Amino acid sequence: MKYSALLLMLLAFNCQLLFAASTADKSVMARFIRYVQINTQSDDTSTTVPTSTNQIEFAKQLTQELRELGVKDVRMSEFGFVYALLPANSKAEGLNIQPFGLIAHLDTSPGISGNNVKPIVHRNYQGGDIVLPADPKQVIRVAANPVLNTLIGDDIITADGTTLLGSDDKAGIAAIMDLVARLQKNPEIIHGDIAIAFTPDEETSMGIEKFDVANFPADVAYTVDGGALGNITNETWHAREVKVEFIGQNAHTGKAKGAMINAGYAAASFITRLPVSQRAEETDGRTGFIHLEKANLAVSSAEIEILLRDFKLTDLDKKSELIHDLASKTQKDFPNTEIKVQITDNYQNMHEVIKQHPYLVDYAMQATVRAGITPKQTAARWGTDGSSLSFMGLPSPDIFTGGHNFHSKLEFNSRKGLEGTAETLFQLSQVFVENAKRESEKH
Repeated sequence: MKYSALLLMLLAFNCQLLFAASTADKSVMARFIRYVQINTQSDDTSTTVPTSTNQIEFAKQLTQELRELGVKDVRMSEFGFVYALLPANSKAEGLNIQPFGLIAHLDTSPGISGNNVKPIVHRNYQGGDIVLPADPKQVIRVAANPVLNTLIGDDIITADGTTLLGSDDKAGIAAIMDLVARLQKNPEIIHGDIAIAFTPDEETSMGIEKFDVANFPADVAYTVDGGALGNITNETWHAREVKVEFIGQNAHTGKAKGAMINAGYAAASFITRLPVSQRAEETDGRTGFIHLEKANLAVSSAEIEILLRDFKLTDLDKKSELIHDLASKTQKDFPNTEIKVQITDNYQNMHEVIKQHPYLVDYAMQATVRAGITPKQTAARWGTDGSSLSFMGLPSPDIFTGGHNFHSKLEFNSRKGLEGTAETLFQLSQVFVENAKRESEKH
């Protein structure tokens, strides 16, 4: 037997042991390891919600787990949303504790396989690059991930190199479930109403419009879907999607002269006009981008999909104007090719709403400090369910999960990352309680 085959067999055996242990162990790390092994990859070619049936199965499992934890008001919608309410306990009587929500998403990225995830726990990490054994070309390098220098002694969790891990957002789900279990197990701890939702298709941006805001038993919420420990996100960018269609005319190649109109050439010309300096791979910080997402080129028709992102709406408008301008220039060079441009809004910068509720970020920062973590207010270069929910009437800043390298085979999280997230959610519940006590004392 070859060494590589033996290594894979040992890896599979270790993963089976991890799964067996996690079904009995109710720690946040055990929950996480169990959840990531469930394939919930969404499908960005589907038009249904959810876009994959596996999300429904995971939703059913979480519904059952919530009921087993003693949560009474649990329901699953036809679209795969799981809703639950952990009601204020008797110790909270007499206090006007503001209800708040906690939200995480069921699906993983459609871009990288989430099937047959084999989580590996690298115990007591002592530094250095981490080679993923099923594909040694997949290496989590310290040079590219300096955060590893802060994780010495931690237990780091990765996949085996053939799939993503699924920390985005199984880590958020595990942390929320850990909070529910902790409060249910310790009824002497005061807490107010905590509304819970697990949502499908965050990665495709298709699911959130089905969220039942009207019947969600809280007026404010937090998504638990962020990255590095301590990051509290109160700002995402504005997002638009572009589709450029090129319509040509096919003909027999032997008699193409004067008859064929090759749409692929017009599409290729358009692509070369996109500014290099505004590519996603050339930008960071608060600089937006124009990202070529997909291209399908053929003689009779071609289609290009582009993502536009920017923190300022005025700058996003400039990017939209540039797309129309480039299409016009391409049209002049290819007058016989019909070119159609469609630009649609995807989501907006949540800061426009969150800034009207500054206490939400303040509470999250306080909770982070109480959990022993240094908080950092961040502007995310991505969207969350909270980006849309905030404009649907449910202000929802984002809380970290401890994960890194989302949507990648190099994704990882750690025991301290998961435990730190879970502790922050617990402390957040107590910040809401203590604020209610202060308000009560004033009156």
